[in-house]
Amino acid sequence: MKANPKMKADQKVEAAPSGGGSKKLIIIILAAVLVLGAAGGGAAWFFLHGKADAGEEEAPAKSKGKHAKKVKAGPPEYVPVEPFTVNLQPGDDGGDQYLQIAFTLEVGGLEEKENIKNNMAKVRSRMLLLLSSKRAMDINTPEGKVQLAKEIIGQLKEPFEERGAPQDIEDVLFTSFIIQ
Repeated sequence: MKANPKMKADQKVEAAPSGGGSKKLIIIILAAVLVLGAAGGGAAWFFLHGKADAGEEEAPAKSKGKHAKKVKAGPPEYVPVEPFTVNLQPGDDGGDQYLQIAFTLEVGGLEEKENIKNNMAKVRSRMLLLLSSKRAMDINTPEGKVQLAKEIIGQLKEPFEERGAPQDIEDVLFTSFIIQ
């Protein structure tokens, strides 16, 4: 006796559990996963972009000030300033003292880096005037060096040209600092 192929197919359909319920369950699970994924993605976008957008909205309001901060885009840029020596003001003992100094400026971007390089003569002149007004005992301590760095930033942020924009100097990094 040969088995009828049509009968076997019918028997399998009848023997298998009804698939309608399991298909609905799979569809519900997939829909839930998609909804949760979309909600998670939306939350991530909100938290990551929401802060950046808020910073962009605050930037124009703050730009009215004299020294407005710019949003950084990319790694910091550095401009080394060649070492130079300057006479310091006489100390309590009345002897001559010298400062040999080299430092690197951290600036706001490539455009600012080029501006500083193109005006290096003005940078060095301002530094010589500032440093020659100092006494060794005032800049020999760590606190004195921090204060000096702040004064250097203040001097170099002043525009190089009359009615020009201030330079975006972020930090002064001393690479050599010798008092004799």
